[in-house]
Amino acid sequence: MRVIYGINKIRQKAAAVVAMGVFDGVHRGHKKILKAAVAKARQIKGVSIVVTFWPHPRLQESLYSLEHRLGIFAELGIDLCVVINFTRHFSRISAADFVKKVLVDKLCAKYIYVGKDFRFGRNTQGSFVLLEELGKKYGFEAIGFAIVKHRGRAISSTLIRGIIKQGKIREAQALLGRPVSILGTVVKGTSLGRILGFPTANINPHHEVIPAEGIYAVRIMFKRKKFMGACYIGKKPTVKAPKKVTGVEVYILNFKGNIYGENLEIQFVRKIRPDKKFSSLETLSSQIRKDIICVRKILLSASQKKTTIYGYLNPK
Repeated sequence: MRVIYGINKIRQKAAAVVAMGVFDGVHRGHKKILKAAVAKARQIKGVSIVVTFWPHPRLQESLYSLEHRLGIFAELGIDLCVVINFTRHFSRISAADFVKKVLVDKLCAKYIYVGKDFRFGRNTQGSFVLLEELGKKYGFEAIGFAIVKHRGRAISSTLIRGIIKQGKIREAQALLGRPVSILGTVVKGTSLGRILGFPTANINPHHEVIPAEGIYAVRIMFKRKKFMGACYIGKKPTVKAPKKVTGVEVYILNFKGNIYGENLEIQFVRKIRPDKKFSSLETLSSQIRKDIICVRKILLSASQKKTTIYGYLNPK
């Protein structure tokens, strides 16, 4: 998948099927739109394009970082992604001008796919109804998708964001249509894990929503390979520290190597226990050993049941 940052760099002449939206989290509703766009582009022998925005137009906390989203777009078969920097200047462009000057003139859109509730343009005046009207004028067809529901609830990035923060991994996974995951870079930490006998990779998340504090069975994607692991999210209550901040650490089973500066995707499979304070480092080390045994059983059982784990990592 090619990625273009900014509308001034677009040089696209083939007939296009354009899916437009933030697509934060790329949940089941988003995937329905994106997969349909890919299928239609192949049918007309054209190009499938995603037009997305960064940062979030509503100034909301991101469920997934831009890099994380781009990887999933590529995984779904999108040919080109146009990333528009959502600035104050851009927000003042009228919906009609955006459709004519960008979607029609620059992207050669023949079909435009959006959620029926999608709004765009100055003061969010643009709507699916406007797209239908402009389509008659400029020769493209607007296709609107209804909100996807799960057990009677509308699937939305806001809903999923809240569920992940509560640590409800399985519920969030059902809404996403893939495992809950975070993408981040390995950075240097305090080396406490090494002292305890379990060296961990400290993760600096890329603008991702982090699950609730606790210990999780996880799968780690590194350079398109999958590893089993245990993930700790918390403030290390057993250790005396002047400043308590929530950190993310992952212990990768059967792995050795220097991975500082590398990107990892951590896929959460199951929460095994909440974080807690221990009476000593020795007691903490003993508990970590038990956690890893539990994690290994969970992940091996999942593999034997042929549980599908979807993964993405955009290697450096």
